[in-house]
Amino acid sequence: MTEASAPILSCEDVSRHYGSLRAVDDVSMSVMPGEVLGIGGPNGAGKTTFFDVVTGITAPSGGRIIFDGHDVTGMGADQICHLGIARTFQLNAAFDHMSVEENIQVAAQFGRHGRRFPGFRLGRATRQATEEALEFVGLGDKRRMLARDLPVLDRKLLMIAGAMATRPRMVFLDEPVGGLNSDEIDHIQDLVRQMCGRGITIVLIEHVMRFLLTLSSRVLIMHHGQLIFEGPPEAVAENETVVETYLGKGVADRLKTHFGEAAHG
Repeated sequence: MTEASAPILSCEDVSRHYGSLRAVDDVSMSVMPGEVLGIGGPNGAGKTTFFDVVTGITAPSGGRIIFDGHDVTGMGADQICHLGIARTFQLNAAFDHMSVEENIQVAAQFGRHGRRFPGFRLGRATRQATEEALEFVGLGDKRRMLARDLPVLDRKLLMIAGAMATRPRMVFLDEPVGGLNSDEIDHIQDLVRQMCGRGITIVLIEHVMRFLLTLSSRVLIMHHGQLIFEGPPEAVAENETVVETYLGKGVADRLKTHFGEAAHG
């Protein structure tokens, strides 16, 4: 395999067990540089736990994780972030008592590399990364607002800005459009495409199928901690197991119509 065709991320039989519960059960997958990989599945399928394991928030119970040639199995979240993996969260994670700008400064200051002597004196690189992230998500005019006062869309944009401030090579997005209206979903969709245009590899979890299938070049569906489907977006609604365990016939029929119209449009 040539370097150009090597995966940026490889997971080999990754698992996370809580007693007898196999939240993630021997999952193997890989992600190619520049790819948008979408992960779907019912609540409790193990999607977020899988994200937590790969990004170092939760230690794996077994398996191996390779990122950009580095064995990151069992590394902490800070170490993995410094190597180039950033993420957002399903819940609106932020320092609520701090401003938008200060939240992004924290990410830029501590997310790009380790610091031998802890402190918060902001250098030029940190300030530049913060400004670029603010501009990217369009929160420049709200930089002085406290995070707790932001509406739902802006809190999601703040998480994306924090991820971008770390100068990532790969970003994991956990339900980035949950709770948003159609126009807001389109806005996040455009941002994700811009991230891809910058060469960032994306892995995302989402229940909004229009968003998931429109953006993804490949889709995985999880159920009970295991992968039950892997393939192109247009094949998701054709898979009987996915329809029975996750989509339901009504959603599947609408997706088939959508892809049929796209093919003839």
